[in-house]
Amino acid sequence: MYADGACKGNPGPGGWGVWLKSGSHAKELCGGELNTTNNRMELTAVIQGLNALKKRCSVDVYTDSQYVRKGVLEWMPNWKMNGWKTADKKPVKNADLWQILDDASARHLVRWHWVKGHAGDPGNEKADALANQGVEVALREARTTE
Repeated sequence: MYADGACKGNPGPGGWGVWLKSGSHAKELCGGELNTTNNRMELTAVIQGLNALKKRCSVDVYTDSQYVRKGVLEWMPNWKMNGWKTADKKPVKNADLWQILDDASARHLVRWHWVKGHAGDPGNEKADALANQGVEVALREARTTE
């Protein structure tokens, strides 16, 4: 699974994209929000991707977000022990999404990988394009409801 987020302004309109591939099967997912941040879209992409998996499985998650990767592998265990507070006792930013991600990742055997963004990795480029498509979907939906 490749997951990516995008934001036009930070905060601003944002999108998330996921490319799931297993053997000859592939699935593309994207969506967006009008007023969000890049970090929230990065988290949402991984959540949406993991939630799209119907059965418990082993999954390699590729992200260009050190925020997501380090959050899961380094910071989250302490946040959980501290009641979703940082080391200096402040509330964790995006705690709502971190908690959802914690639940979603617990349902699978997840291996986390970091890839450099915008460096030609085909899966990351695909997820990035889907995230940008998600921004456009959010903007289009906003225009049709005005």
